[in-house]
Amino acid sequence: MKFGIVTFPGSNCDQDMHHVLRNVLNQDTVSLWHKDVDLQNCDVVVLPGGFSYGDYLRSGAIAKFSRIMNSIINFANKGGFVIGICNGFQILCESKLLPGALLHNDSHKFICKNTYLSVTSNSSRFTSKYSLNQVIKIPVAHGEGRYHADENTLNSLKENDQIIFQYCNSNGKIDIGSNINGSALNIAGICNKNRNVFGMMPHPERASDSELSNTDGTNFFLSAIESSTL
Repeated sequence: MKFGIVTFPGSNCDQDMHHVLRNVLNQDTVSLWHKDVDLQNCDVVVLPGGFSYGDYLRSGAIAKFSRIMNSIINFANKGGFVIGICNGFQILCESKLLPGALLHNDSHKFICKNTYLSVTSNSSRFTSKYSLNQVIKIPVAHGEGRYHADENTLNSLKENDQIIFQYCNSNGKIDIGSNINGSALNIAGICNKNRNVFGMMPHPERASDSELSNTDGTNFFLSAIESSTL
């Protein structure tokens, strides 16, 4: 499978993504520059974490105007797989490929630590290798990760099974105490209605190598690989 990993000015997790997909999971990867228009016949496009354009205005607000985003939007609208991690999630929301927005953490502090996630849905193309309600440990590193949407959007996400990951404690309890950034409904990751575009704030690529003593993120990528080859 061929993954295209986009680099914006300020991206800093693109090489981590290349390493996991290419060296750990033996997938074909290519680099896509933000000024490109050709997606090089990729099966999956990945928007990695970082601080695109220095997060000026707000996270992802400038990156959405990059030339490559027109190609990615067209790709997604035709059913192509798109993954956004952290800053990539923010860009997908700014580009309206995913609903809602990512706001400043309610603590107004940058959060960098391991956190627990509950697999709220395993019927998505990105979580099929997980068990329903499985608890996984994935690192986060963000200052603007508080998911926000209006009540109608939140209800729609619930009704359409689009909430994929929620912040929880080590026992899987989803409550205010396990909500690290104040996200609505403890949301850590969602997909679109067509289930081909996915975004999450935590970093599965930082939990997919045994050298890091954590492989809880591996099944995220394996789910996408398996689903894309069906």
